[in-house]
Amino acid sequence: MARTAELQHLRRGFWRGVREGLSTVVAAKRAGVSADRGFRWFRECGGVSPVSLAEPIGRYLSLSEREEISRGLAAEMSFRAIARQLGRHVATISREVDQNTSDGQYRAVAAQVAAERRARRPKPRKLENPALHARVTADLEKRWSPEEIAARLRLDFPDDASMRASHETIYQALFIQGRGALRRDLTTRLRTGRALRRPHRRVDGRADPDRRIPDKVLISERPAEAEDRAVPGHWEGDFVMGKNNRSAVATLVERTTRFLILLHLPGPHDALAFQNATVEAMSKLPEQLRRSLTWDQGLEMRNHKQISIAAEVPIYFCDPHSPWQRGTNENTNGLLRQYLPKGTDLSVHSPNDLAAIAAELNDRPRKTLGWLKPDEVIGPLLFDDQSAGVATAP
Repeated sequence: MARTAELQHLRRGFWRGVREGLSTVVAAKRAGVSADRGFRWFRECGGVSPVSLAEPIGRYLSLSEREEISRGLAAEMSFRAIARQLGRHVATISREVDQNTSDGQYRAVAAQVAAERRARRPKPRKLENPALHARVTADLEKRWSPEEIAARLRLDFPDDASMRASHETIYQALFIQGRGALRRDLTTRLRTGRALRRPHRRVDGRADPDRRIPDKVLISERPAEAEDRAVPGHWEGDFVMGKNNRSAVATLVERTTRFLILLHLPGPHDALAFQNATVEAMSKLPEQLRRSLTWDQGLEMRNHKQISIAAEVPIYFCDPHSPWQRGTNENTNGLLRQYLPKGTDLSVHSPNDLAAIAAELNDRPRKTLGWLKPDEVIGPLLFDDQSAGVATAP
């Protein structure tokens, strides 16, 4: 019994680490178990943290609190003193000791096991319903996503709650094999085809974009003139990534003229390298072509304040997971992939190579420009040959 409670405690510690975004190896090490055991727990649960392993919280005593009670009793502390130490009501301590004292002794591990046994409620699972199980299985066979299946069930069975299941229920039935589970091989019908589910990272201070990129100004505050493309000088930017994300080329596209600048990033494409390349390129543009720069919330923009001051250009950030807010840049990156294919090493391209690619794309007629070329549209705005040369090949 003691061994079972201890093992459950270790599993809770492991899954807490996974929920925080740690790898299985690191989560296992922090919990005090081997990496092999942690990975075995991960596979057994399909990568989904079992709800039953969560530490009791709120009004329920945890194992650590029960251990404090045991130590307090051994030290002959009163119930009231133990309650003050734990921040609990004295009645909670009294009731806990009365319920779990055997042969005149209170044991924390035995009390925890007994409490968990009393708390178990084997509730029926949604997909134990044969009709619902068959319907969900059939839809998965048609390669429908769990979200599509859940939405369609609500439409097809508006008055029958027994024939509805959320997308999360379907995912858990796929990845956690238990009562009402779906066949594991149906995971191959999902778009990702994963046999294990990637755990969701908990959103906390460490993952907060406001802390990673402080004092950013969102796109909602960008001037209206940038939205209607009436005035040139508003740019969008992004990274085009190479094989295994080990190399990158930064792209800057002017919204009105579709003019493209490619930034060479030799070696590590970190925030400092990006800052230097961006400042060098944009500082050489005429002032009227430096009205704004819009970027996503990638960490390469950690130094946005320094870039904004040095290049004299205000910088705005898109909302999270909203690539359409940089539609011009996204479309241009699609054209760029003809020259810089996915899965290739982009570090092999020299500044002259990137200049040639940018020049070719800027000499390409665009339907949205009435079949004019970006070079032809932006040309009158560039005052001299030096500016034009820098803009094409920074």
